[in-house]
Amino acid sequence: MATSGHIVVDVGTHEDASAGQPPVAPVPLASLLSRARASTDSPSPSTTRALLNGISGEAREGELFAVMGASGSGKSTLVDALAGRIERESLRGTVTLNGEPLHGRRLRAISAYVMQDDLLYPMLTVRETLMYAAEFRLSRALSPARKRERVDALIDQLGLTSAADTVIGDEGHRGVSGGERRRVSIGTDIIHDPILLFLDEPTSGLDSASAFMVVQVLLDIARSGSVVVMTIHQPSARILGILGRLLLLSRGRTVYAGTPAGLMPFFHEFGKPIPENENPAEFALDTIRELERQPDGAAQLADFNARWQADHRIIETVNAMPLEVAISESVCRGKLVAGTVTGTASSVPTYANPLTVEVWVLIKRSFTNTRRMPELFGMRLGTIMLTGLILATIFLRLDDTPKGVQERLGFFAMGMSTMFYVCADALPVFVQERHIYLRETAHNSYRRLSYVLANSVVSFPPLVILSLAFAVTTFFAVGLAGGGASFAFFALIILASLWAGSGFVTFLSAVVPHVMVGYTVVVAILAYFLLFSGFFINRDRIPNYWIWFHYISLVKYPYQAVLQNEFGDASRCFARGVQMFEGTPIAGMTEAVKLKVLGAISATLGTNMTAATCVVTGADVLRQQAVTDLGKWMCLLVTAAFGFFFRALFYVVLLVGSKNKRK
Repeated sequence: MATSGHIVVDVGTHEDASAGQPPVAPVPLASLLSRARASTDSPSPSTTRALLNGISGEAREGELFAVMGASGSGKSTLVDALAGRIERESLRGTVTLNGEPLHGRRLRAISAYVMQDDLLYPMLTVRETLMYAAEFRLSRALSPARKRERVDALIDQLGLTSAADTVIGDEGHRGVSGGERRRVSIGTDIIHDPILLFLDEPTSGLDSASAFMVVQVLLDIARSGSVVVMTIHQPSARILGILGRLLLLSRGRTVYAGTPAGLMPFFHEFGKPIPENENPAEFALDTIRELERQPDGAAQLADFNARWQADHRIIETVNAMPLEVAISESVCRGKLVAGTVTGTASSVPTYANPLTVEVWVLIKRSFTNTRRMPELFGMRLGTIMLTGLILATIFLRLDDTPKGVQERLGFFAMGMSTMFYVCADALPVFVQERHIYLRETAHNSYRRLSYVLANSVVSFPPLVILSLAFAVTTFFAVGLAGGGASFAFFALIILASLWAGSGFVTFLSAVVPHVMVGYTVVVAILAYFLLFSGFFINRDRIPNYWIWFHYISLVKYPYQAVLQNEFGDASRCFARGVQMFEGTPIAGMTEAVKLKVLGAISATLGTNMTAATCVVTGADVLRQQAVTDLGKWMCLLVTAAFGFFFRALFYVVLLVGSKNKRK
């Protein structure tokens, strides 16, 4: 784009809002924001509120264009509008590059947007973080060596050479400094060396030295041939000195547009001269805040700016080459590492790589991050083994008596419900990753389906280990029957339960706004699942208006499966002769009395019942528990299917609810 590189944005005015106001002259910023307007929509057109009103300007490559203003002035809204992060229905105006409309796929391909927060995986190094970004954003046609060259060049450009092999870190792990973290965040978004770069408060939360270094890096990026537009809250004098152009906003209107050096004469002519040895930016913002407290103060400054711009405007003639030619020229100069982008939006690929590559890279990144935090899996494994040990010692070596049957029912209900509660630890995963996911999918780094598939693959191996750990800890200690085949099925149904529970919690993590809300919802719903599982009340005793909850209970199917696995042997006896009186008043009588009662019952029924006669088999236990509707293998399949079903819902929520655009 060289000398012809301009971003032209039009943030126009509402007809009713502009009545009685002088026209806003285009600001000679070398990229024209030529009257664009953004508004908040409401059911009644009369209550539509303009957030941006008559803002015009140019942003050039080679210099920093900073948007400033008090909170609520519209600076973030403006940058979001330029970057295509506002719904088209809420934005009226145009964004053009070299005189041609710029939006959709083409805008995403040649631009980058850096969010205010540093959204990074804590246990990846700086080099790994940028390398994974390269694998997502750069085409598969580029060789691994070429991608590594781009990463190395970017590390050098960002001033991160000394920290290249240091982990990012978080509250519990020491890593890079705040300024370095911010530069890494910028690096992940400019890995494809974009022509346009938008940043929201890149210096927020940094000390003055770190903030200055970040802005210096941005200036280097601009000088490499990018158009850099950023919001900044209150720059220091040093930062102000390296900014190319300023756009000051107040309540959605332009109150100053020009160079930092122009602030002094501007406010002097307005009647608010800037004192010597005072930061002009701080004085300007303080003055704007003071005027905003007056009824028409901000409007007076905006009107004065319009007249001042008209009086001091310097007419520039720019010979803008066609956009496709300009982009091709930028590519020849090293921009857009991923390759050329032609002028038609339909020719721009939505994603740089096929789905299989995206899934593989996501899996690698997730495993790399989690294997460096073994304490997290250690806590999960320790929790499930401790739970298994407690259950094993409480229900140690259960006998084949009516009491043993009741104790088995309690063990199975507790064991199966525990599998779902253990899965609650998956809740924070996506809640914490949500903003990283939103940032990356906003740039079309990968498909939503790729994220869901990778998430499923990564979560499965730990579930296998956890299921085997619980099965080994409890099966033999409790004295469950059936040998190796029954043990294998017991481990499989535990794995299926963990899979279903993990899918359910993963789905909820995409719905709830906060982790604590998620935990509350998970605990409540799992309690309902246990209540309707068939342990507390049999299926045939549940009221008709609640029976539907029994069939959607995640605990029902694994609970019935383990009951059939244990009591499915018809030849196995759980009550003989006088044992049938346990739990009745007759149980407290002598053995002789019990035998006489047994004989009387035998005579009445016309059968020969002795103390050794089996009166309760495993099949009888299953009938008593109303476990007759599905076989154990079908229960296993249904449980596993729940896991796939909830992950499909997770995908739908991501597809519908994460457009990452403001309205």
